[in-house]
This record gives sequence, structure tokens and C-alpha cells, in this order.
Amino acid sequence: MGWDFLGIFFLVALAVCLVGFYKYVYFLSIGYGFAVLGIGVTMAIMGAMGIFDAALPHYILCALFVVYGFRLSGFLLIREIKNAAYRKTLQEATGDEKGMPIFVKVAIWVCCAALYVAQTSPVFFRLYNGGEVSAFTWAGIVICIGGIVLETIADNQKSAQKKVRPNMVATEGLYKMCRCPNYFGEIIFWTGIFVSSLDILSGIGQWLMAVISYVCIVFIMFNGAQRLEKRQMARYGNDKEYNDYANKTPIIIPLLPIYHLNKVEK
Repeated sequence: MGWDFLGIFFLVALAVCLVGFYKYVYFLSIGYGFAVLGIGVTMAIMGAMGIFDAALPHYILCALFVVYGFRLSGFLLIREIKNAAYRKTLQEATGDEKGMPIFVKVAIWVCCAALYVAQTSPVFFRLYNGGEVSAFTWAGIVICIGGIVLETIADNQKSAQKKVRPNMVATEGLYKMCRCPNYFGEIIFWTGIFVSSLDILSGIGQWLMAVISYVCIVFIMFNGAQRLEKRQMARYGNDKEYNDYANKTPIIIPLLPIYHLNKVEK
């Protein structure tokens, strides 16, 4: 199972996620991206040191963790620093955390770090089990790249559209396919990570960690879309253009006719 190595990744994630004690939402956002980045770097270093028999595709997967984490956390940091409206929305969404007990923050910190280790574990298991490069490895890499590209384009399109129409949700480009293409890109990325390990996972422990963490990230993305929709309904619920768009555009998976995750008044 490699618990000693997983423990090292856990310590890396804990160290990076300390930023959440400054603002608890960072456990789930900035700390998340940088934790994935840190774990990817740690895996690559272990491969370079000869601890694992790593080949080029293994390093590519580690590099994708770095790209993913840097893009996500960098985007979130820049948006928060430059966008006053986003800072206000973030404050409204997270509320006042001054009354949050320290033990609650510690629990969030530990649980998040454990989840981030589990999410990245399929790549580790490929290294740890000494699996040769296979079609699953390359398929996973291609899927991951597709997810990162989709997220990047979606975030850029949303930022551009909000500059032109700050009082309306993004509706053009990828947002014609679904209302949360960035969340869809997130699901695609982690699908790639999961697929990259399908031929090498060994034992119930490895399978459980890989499957449960993948199910968790899909659930988190749907939950995030649900919370986003709730905020949008509160702000734009009386806007006909918004309602027409929301009622005909899938919320997170293109072509899947799930249009709402909250109860909508008829």
C-alpha cells in the first residue's frame, strides 16, 4: 500500500494547507491547488532519486499535477486580489469565520489534506506498483490535458464576459454547452488521473482509495454547482434572460439533461 510514502504526501498537503488557518475557505481552494502541486513535485523528486522506477509518462503525470495546481491556485489568487466584486461574493458565501472553533478548522485541515492525498494516489500507485507504461497511462494523460485546457478556457471566457456584462452570468462560448464548464473540466481532469491507473491498481485498499476519492471529487463538483446555482437564483432569479438560459442549458455535464440542482419555482 505504501503508507510511509502516503504519509509523506500527507505531511506535504498539511504544510501547504496551513494557509486555511488565515481564511478557512483556502483549505478548499488555494490550499487545494498548491497541495496537488506539492504532491506532484514530491512524487517527481522521488522518481528522480531512484526511489521509484519512473518513466517519461510518470513524470508527465506529475507535471500535470504541477500545472493543474499552479493554474487553479494562481487563478484564484489573482481573481481575489484584483476583483473587489468577487471578494464581496466570497465573503457573503463564506460568512464570518471568527466564531469558528479551532478544532473545527483543524478537522477541516486534516480531512482536506487526506482527500488531496487520496485524489493523487492513482499516480503514486502506478509508481509504487512498478507498472509499465500502458495505453491507460497515455489515455489518462490525454484526458487530464483536456480537462486543464477546458478549465482554463472556461475561466478566461467567464472573466472576459463578466467585464462586459458584470450583472449577468456568462452565457457564451463553453457556457453554451453547460453552465459550469470549469467544474466539468475539473471532473475530466480527475477522470484522467483515475483512468491512468486502471490497469495497475492492486488490492482492495488501493481500489477503495482511488474509487472513493474519485466519487468524492465528482460529488464536490456537483455540490459546488448546486451552491453556485443557489447564489445565482438569489441574484438573477427574476431575470427572464437568466431563467431562459438556465432552463435550457445543462448545469454541469454537456448533453446530460440535468438543468437544476435546486428546487425551482414554477
